[in-house]
Amino acid sequence: MEKTDFDPNAPGVNNGRYFGLPFTPEQARLVLMSVPWDVTTSYREGTAGGPDAILDASLQVDLYDLHNPDGWRQGIGTLPVGDTLELRGKKLREEARRVIEHWESGGTAGESVRRRIARVNEGSEKLNAEVYDEACRWLDAGKKVGLVGGDHSVPLGLIRAVAERNPGVGVLHVDAHADLRRAYEGFTYSHASIMYNVLNEAAGVSALVQVGVRDLCDDEARLASADARVRLFDDYALSAAKFGGESWNAVCDRIIACLPEKAYVSFDIDGLAPEYCPHTGTPVPGGLSFAEAVYLLDRLTASGREVVGFDLCEVAPDPAGDDDWDANVGARMLYKLCNFALRGGK
Repeated sequence: MEKTDFDPNAPGVNNGRYFGLPFTPEQARLVLMSVPWDVTTSYREGTAGGPDAILDASLQVDLYDLHNPDGWRQGIGTLPVGDTLELRGKKLREEARRVIEHWESGGTAGESVRRRIARVNEGSEKLNAEVYDEACRWLDAGKKVGLVGGDHSVPLGLIRAVAERNPGVGVLHVDAHADLRRAYEGFTYSHASIMYNVLNEAAGVSALVQVGVRDLCDDEARLASADARVRLFDDYALSAAKFGGESWNAVCDRIIACLPEKAYVSFDIDGLAPEYCPHTGTPVPGGLSFAEAVYLLDRLTASGREVVGFDLCEVAPDPAGDDDWDANVGARMLYKLCNFALRGGK
C-alpha cells in the first residue's frame, strides 16, 4: 500500500481510484481497466460515461464486504485511461450515429455508408487490440483483471487474453440480450455482437452460459440452439421455475453446473431489472434483482469455481445529471464482482 495509515472506515477520498483505495496496480492483486466507449450503441447513448460515474459513486461504498470481509486488503488497483481513448470514441460515435440514422430512415448501403462502417470497424478493432495488450500485460504479471465499460463491445480483448491463459474457461453472461448478432448494423464489433465474437475469436472458451436474456432475434436463437457451447437460461424460463416452486438456490446450482472450474463473468447491467439501471442504453422489462445476481455469484465461488476475470458494462449516468442511482448500483455491483474474484482461487 502507498499509505500505511489508510483507514478503511474513513470517508472515501477522491484519489482517482475506484473505492478510494490506496493501491497502485503494481501493489494490487486485482486491477480494474476503464474503457469509456459506446461507439456502436444502437438505442440510447451514455455508457461511455459509466466508468467515471461509477468511480465517483464508488467512494460511498463501505469496504467491509459481507461475502469477503477482508477482500479489499488484497488490493484493487485502477489503471489509467488512455489519453486519446475518449476523443477517438466520440469521433467514431458520430460516424456510427450517422450510419444508424441512415438505416433507420430506410437508407441503402451506399459508398459513404460503407466508408463510415469501415472506419468504425477499424477503430473498434484497434480498441480490441489495445484492451488485449493491456490485459496481457497485467495477467502475465500475475494479476486478475476486471474491466469497467463502456458498452458491451469493449471486453472482447480481455476475454481473449483470459481464455488464452485459462484454456477451457467458461463465460457466465448476465444480460437482457443474447448479444449473438453477427455484425449488427454493419458493425463487426457491435455491443450486440460481443458473445458472437467471443465464440468465434476467444479461442479456449468452452462454455457460454447466458442468464436473464429476454430480448433476442431469430438468428440468435438459432445460434444458441446450434452451438453446443451455449446454454441459455432465459428470463422467462427462470421466472417459470420460480413460479413453479423451484428455489433460486436450486436454479443457481443448475446454472453453475454448466460452467467449468474457471469462469469469466461478463455482466451487462441491463441483466438486472430496469429499476436498478433506468438510464442504461437498452433497458428491458423483467430481469434479476440485485440480490438474485449477488446470490448467483456467491454460489459460483462457493462451488469451488474461480472467477478468473470479469467485466461490468452498460452502466449509464442520468444525462440530466439529476440522478446517480445507476452509478450507485454499478459501483456496488463492481465491488461485489471484485470481492468474488478475490475470494476464489489461489
